[in-house]
Amino acid sequence: MGTYAVTGSASGMGRAVTEKLTAAGHTVIGVDLADATVTGDLSTPDGRRDAAAAVLAHCDGVLDGAVMAAGLGPASGNPRLISQVNYLGVVELLEAWRPALAQADRAKVVVFSSNSSSTVPMVLRRTLNAYRDGDLDKVVSSLRLYGKQAPTFAYASSKIAISRWVRRTAVTRAWSGEGIRLNAIAPGAIMTPLLEKQLATPAEAKQIKRFPVPIGGFGDAGQIADWVVFMLSDAADFLCGSVVFVDGGSDAWFRAEDWPGPVPARRLRRYVHRSKAFRHR
Repeated sequence: MGTYAVTGSASGMGRAVTEKLTAAGHTVIGVDLADATVTGDLSTPDGRRDAAAAVLAHCDGVLDGAVMAAGLGPASGNPRLISQVNYLGVVELLEAWRPALAQADRAKVVVFSSNSSSTVPMVLRRTLNAYRDGDLDKVVSSLRLYGKQAPTFAYASSKIAISRWVRRTAVTRAWSGEGIRLNAIAPGAIMTPLLEKQLATPAEAKQIKRFPVPIGGFGDAGQIADWVVFMLSDAADFLCGSVVFVDGGSDAWFRAEDWPGPVPARRLRRYVHRSKAFRHR
């Protein structure tokens, strides 16, 4: 049995993951604002640092995996808070936990992305570049261009940014080279208390129901948890840097001809260089 850290463990999909792992006999170190092993606010630097340290104290320096399910949606209305929790609340904790993950045998990490990462148009490149550069002030400044829609684009951009961070980071020597498998799951509309609240508001409900979901309906939090448990299992040893969409077909509806695609020729030299570096590890 393993020891897993789960952020956002007290509600929604994070809670479903916690219940599945606990039922299977694993030890779960939950992280949330309340009702968790570790209570902390991931929207502040001190909160993130203290939560990361508390988890390391509970696991005695060895983590078999982590599930980063904590997040804020557009309804929170605060672009800075959304960016802090959805991006820094993942990156800073995982960077702090990486040595403990490397101490385990084939550790697995699952980051919660969203199909908003591929279905929301007009996300600015400058916003994504600011995330990549770790400049949250520039992120927030760029989001002001969206006016009242800033929270929506803060959410979408944070999910694009964290998905790209997963893909960049997963294949590095510090992660895959240390036996850590880092991947992301991108759910669509999942029936959680948050979605139920949105559906109770006529304007939001109308917008949600108009969104294309080819198979119809909404996803189930327990089914998403099953996907996460699989991605933490030995069966996922060869899964690295992937973003798995579990969204009823919405991503495919929007991007049927856009992805996959060939590697641009101008990037080939960089990839060849990386390949040589990995062969000589």
